[in-house]
Amino acid sequence: MLLHSSFFKKLNWSAHENSTGRSWLPSRVRLKAAAAVPKALREYDLRQWLRLQPLLHAVKSARYRKIDRRFLRQPLKNGDIQGIRAAARDRCVLITVAFGDAQCLELQLRLTRRFVRHDLHIVADNSISEASARDNRQVCATHGAAHVRLPTNPWTARSPSRSHGAALNWMWHNILKPAAPTAFGFLDQDLFPTQPCDPFEPLEVAPFHGDLRRAGSRWYLWAGYCFFRFDAVGRKPLDFGLDWFAGLDTGGANWEALYRYVDPSTVPQRPITAFAALPGVELRRAYCEWRGSWLHEVGLDGDLSLKAKKREAVLRLLAPAFEVPLGSARQGN
Repeated sequence: MLLHSSFFKKLNWSAHENSTGRSWLPSRVRLKAAAAVPKALREYDLRQWLRLQPLLHAVKSARYRKIDRRFLRQPLKNGDIQGIRAAARDRCVLITVAFGDAQCLELQLRLTRRFVRHDLHIVADNSISEASARDNRQVCATHGAAHVRLPTNPWTARSPSRSHGAALNWMWHNILKPAAPTAFGFLDQDLFPTQPCDPFEPLEVAPFHGDLRRAGSRWYLWAGYCFFRFDAVGRKPLDFGLDWFAGLDTGGANWEALYRYVDPSTVPQRPITAFAALPGVELRRAYCEWRGSWLHEVGLDGDLSLKAKKREAVLRLLAPAFEVPLGSARQGN
C-alpha cells in the first residue's frame, strides 16, 4: 500500500529522496531540519507512515534545531573567551563538560594532569546551580584547567543527552572553530585515566578516533571519549548532538557530516569491559566500565540509591593511580 501523492499536496509537501538516499521535504515552511534527520524516507515502514512519523520527526527536529541555534548564540556567563581561544590555538586541547560534581571533576583533572599528554584542558561548566559552578571553578583554578561557565542550557532539566550535545556544540562553534587547535578531544567528567597515555597520538594516522558505537547500519563515536584532528574536520558542518529518530545518541548527529564516509574498521579502538563496582550487586545496579586503562564511573546509570557507595568503590579503584585519602575530595551538588 502506498500513500497517494495528494496526501502530501494537502499538506503543501512533496516528499522524495535525492540521489544519496537522504530525505528532502521541501515546502513553503522550509523545514530545514528534514535535511538534518539522517533517516531516509525509505527507512520508515508502513505503520510509521500511517502515523505520520516522517512528518512529525521533521517538525520536531526543526523545533529542536531552532532551540539549539538560539543557545549557540548566547554568551558565556563567566570566562575569558578570547584568552581561552588564544591559548587553544595550534595546541592539543582536552574539553570536559562538567555538570555539578566537583569531586568527580577534581579526580579527573588530577589524573589527566598526571597521565594524559595535552597542552590545555578546558572545563565547559554545564551545571544547573551557581554554587556548583563556583566549586568547579575553584577546582579548575587549583589544578590548572581553564574554566568557562556556559549559558543556561535549555535542555538540562528536560534531556541530559540533549543538554550534553548542546554544550559540546557550543564549545565547537564558539571556542574550537575560532581557535583552530591542532587537535581536540571531548571527555565525560566521570572518565578517569589510570596510566600514562597520549590520546592524540592516533591522530597522526587517523582524522579522528574514540569509542565506537553502532545504531543499526550507522555508527558514531561516543561523546565521552572522542578525538579529532582539526585540519581534518574544521571545515565540516559538525554536530555533536543526537538524533533519537535514527537511534543516535549524543555525538551521533555527526553521522551525516563525518562518519558515513569512513570505514569504522579503520578507526583505532580500545577494549571496553563492563563490571559491577560493588561486590554482590548485579551489574545493572552498579554499572562501571574499564575503557582501556581509563575507568568510567557511568554516574548517570544504575541504582542512584547506591551512588555514594559506588563512588567509594571508584575511589578505591583509583587509589593505586595516585595517593588520595578516601573521601578527601569534595563532592558537588
